[in-house]
Amino acid sequence: MNSGNIPFQNTDWENVPVTEHQGETGTAYWKTISYGDLRIRVVEYSKDYKADHWCTKGHIIYCIEGEMISELSDGTQHRLTKGMSYQVSDELSSHRSISENGVKLFIVDGLFLAPK
Repeated sequence: MNSGNIPFQNTDWENVPVTEHQGETGTAYWKTISYGDLRIRVVEYSKDYKADHWCTKGHIIYCIEGEMISELSDGTQHRLTKGMSYQVSDELSSHRSISENGVKLFIVDGLFLAPK
């Protein structure tokens, strides 16, 4: 499905329902809106969060507050703090998120990040 033709609209994130996703440790709280294959989220990782899987999906992630580590499957770690972002296309890394003290993120992903 295509994500084109999104009319202008505001999103009041306070009114978007929250879903909980358990990590290996801690919990992720997602507020999600979707337009076809485009997914836009505000995600909060609790204190002591560690993802329960390696992700190969592409993302554009902006850190609103707090900090996290993106651990790649090769063992490298990349710290993301308030005001920073990272970008990666689908299938270009296996990564998982870790947050010692919690973090709040704005995340965009979808088919536009798929390999060409």
